[in-house]
Amino acid sequence: MHPRNVQFVVSALALLCASLCSAAPPRDIAELKALATFSLGKTADWVAITADAVWVGSTGPFAVHRIDPETNRLVASVNLPGEPCAGLTIGAGSLWVPLCSAPPSLAKVNLASNKLDSIFAVGPAAEEGGVAYGAGSVWLVVNKLGDLKRIDPRNGDILSTFRLPAGSYNPVFSRGALWVTHVDGAELTVLDSATGKITASVGTGPHPRFLTAGAGAIWTLNQGDGTLTRVDTRSKQVVTIPLGTPGHGGDIAFSAGKVWTTMAKMPLSLIDASAARLLCQWAGPGGDSLGIGHGAIWLTDYHAGTLSRIALKDALARCPGA
Repeated sequence: MHPRNVQFVVSALALLCASLCSAAPPRDIAELKALATFSLGKTADWVAITADAVWVGSTGPFAVHRIDPETNRLVASVNLPGEPCAGLTIGAGSLWVPLCSAPPSLAKVNLASNKLDSIFAVGPAAEEGGVAYGAGSVWLVVNKLGDLKRIDPRNGDILSTFRLPAGSYNPVFSRGALWVTHVDGAELTVLDSATGKITASVGTGPHPRFLTAGAGAIWTLNQGDGTLTRVDTRSKQVVTIPLGTPGHGGDIAFSAGKVWTTMAKMPLSLIDASAARLLCQWAGPGGDSLGIGHGAIWLTDYHAGTLSRIALKDALARCPGA
């Protein structure tokens, strides 16, 4: 059998298994009691986690907020000259915040001082975009044509520009490569960070947007049909897992062999990475962005403007097979 046919059969069988061996009906998100809840603004969105902090963005005010996970206290808020609208990433001692300002820009927040260091005159292509750090650079798609900028974190200089398929917005850095979702299509584009060459294009579910790396794979949350796609970083083999969570917004994170997603009306889904299988879901209000770290799930309620800390062990204990 031709290798391409083998891959198709493997993917089809995995999809069939995921459908037939689906998790139990969704649980109520209210069963996961928050250890702490932080009111941050009119809306709360985007989460980034470091060794000693949890950062989250807000509107009303336009700001990013630092939470100390040891004390469960809000210890700093950094005001911004525009909406933090396209993700957060950590690198070179800084928090990087793309802003939907006029014109779009990129904020550099010093992690040591909790102060705004710089605003660079390069910004995101759209809301719900993303930013990545890797190979000593910040990576940001700056327009709908798919221009990916490699940015010097010291001074904001543009080191290189690469053209991706139009409608590509969200990058993640893994194994020396940039993986970027083609949100207006149904694939991932792989760019070698050393050469700047596109090395692969891999199919996903429709309208993939948010993505994460873990367990030797890239995982995409597909807004078009509410599925999750696993792409093996070496073989490029694809498995797609039904989640039943289509729509605007959402987020995805990887930790300790598990993939976690969030979406409006389904604020938490748990997937086993090794088996590529949905284990549990929690339905109800809230959700939209999340991070995993410091023994907790950090989950925003976008419209309430809050961030909740949920014990990771509590969620795992309530999910059979986890």
